[in-house]
Amino acid sequence: MRHKSKGRKLGRDSAHRKALFSNLTGALVTHGRIKTTLAKAKEVRPIAERMVTLGKRGDLHARRQAKAFLRSGDVVHVLFAEAAPVDGGVTPEAALAHGMENFPIEELELGVRSYNCLKRVGIETIGDLVMKTEQELAAIPNFGKKSIEEVRETLSQHGLHLRGENGSGGFE
Repeated sequence: MRHKSKGRKLGRDSAHRKALFSNLTGALVTHGRIKTTLAKAKEVRPIAERMVTLGKRGDLHARRQAKAFLRSGDVVHVLFAEAAPVDGGVTPEAALAHGMENFPIEELELGVRSYNCLKRVGIETIGDLVMKTEQELAAIPNFGKKSIEEVRETLSQHGLHLRGENGSGGFE
C-alpha cells in the first residue's frame, strides 16, 4: 500500500522523473502548450505554476531557483521576460474558432468535476460541447451552475460560446 506517498512514479526512477518534469516545464514555458499524457500533465502543473510564481517575483534569487530547476538560461529568460507578466502568468494563445471543433475537451483544461461529467455523457470534442445549450448541460447529473459558468468562461477565452448564446452556432 502506498500510504502517504504523494505523486506518481510514472515508471521512472527519481532522477529520470526530475529530468522529465524539468524538460516538460521548460517546453511549456517556451511553447505555451505541450502535448503529453494526462498523468504527466497533472504532475507538471504545480511545478509550472511554481515557476510562474518565481517569474512574477522577478528577483535574483527567484531567477536562480528557476535556473536550478529548469537548467536552461534561455528558458529562464523566456519565463521572466515574457511568460510571467502576461495576465497573471498565463500565456493564452489566440485560438481560432475554426478547426477547433475536433479538438478533445482536454484542450479546454476544465476542472475535474466538469471534465468527468462531460466525458460520462459522451461529450468528447469541443464541437460536441458548443452544440449544447445551457439547459442541456444543466440536465447532466452533477453538472451545476458553477460547472456551466466554468465552461462558459473557458469557451469565451477561446472565442467560442454555447449554442443559444450570441446566435445559433457555437463558433463566432
